[in-house]
Amino acid sequence: MSYRKIERLVTPGEFHFVGDGFKVHNFVPGDTGLDQRRMDPFVMLDYNAPMEVKASDGKPKGVGPHPHRGFETVTIAYKGNVAHHDSHGGGGVIGEGDVQWMTAASGVLHKEYYSEAFNKQGGIFQMVQLWVNLPAKDKMSTPKYQSIENANMPKVTLADGKSYVEVIAGEYVGNKGPASTFTPIHLLNAKLQKGGHADFDFPENYTVAIIAIDGNATINGEQKIKTNQLALLDRSATDFSISAEENAVILILAGEPIGEPIASYGPFVMNTKDEIITAMNDFNVGKFGFLED
Repeated sequence: MSYRKIERLVTPGEFHFVGDGFKVHNFVPGDTGLDQRRMDPFVMLDYNAPMEVKASDGKPKGVGPHPHRGFETVTIAYKGNVAHHDSHGGGGVIGEGDVQWMTAASGVLHKEYYSEAFNKQGGIFQMVQLWVNLPAKDKMSTPKYQSIENANMPKVTLADGKSYVEVIAGEYVGNKGPASTFTPIHLLNAKLQKGGHADFDFPENYTVAIIAIDGNATINGEQKIKTNQLALLDRSATDFSISAEENAVILILAGEPIGEPIASYGPFVMNTKDEIITAMNDFNVGKFGFLED
């Protein structure tokens, strides 16, 4: 039987700060070789590897109001938590294990900071932010916000009786996740005990990547992925397996490519340069709403 193999294995390079609170490694796009066309429909992926946040009574760190148009932001909280607010009325605290799924679509302003509670107590902070592209017909749809609590995610127990797969979006062996998507997207956390094993099957044309959030693992019993690495899988087959060499958390993202032109500039992802210019003009004249810092 043939399996999807690792096409590219990426180790986090230099970090950069987003705002003054998020210390991220940019997997997509950047100098990793993971360009937006190959990763379609995933047009950006920032990974905040585990970092220590010192307790503070000052203003929580983070990133102030900024615009987005043409795509969705998906923030997955592994350690620590973040308070979010946007100009369309969405907001709340993303706690450990929870996910924020914001559809920017026609345009919103949003801001993200450590929550007041996390800022005061400090601790380990670890998150993933993913940008999911929208097809042309939906780019100017109405913004929306999904707050997805961990308790509402199906947990599919695996053969060892201890490991499980957590379903955020899409499905796993018939168990559907709570997130609604515009195109076929599967977003899963495999939480494996040492020796635990999970099998996956996605259509051959799908873009499939995994991140070892915690712990080392083996793909198809032969190729290794280490903590904090990202593996892009090829399109040579549909199936692959993940086995944990130690207790591990593995993020799996799979999606059907949209296959449309991508024009991106900063916080805007559209189909043409003219649409980018329109987005910039709309933002400058206040069409994205208003949001206090």
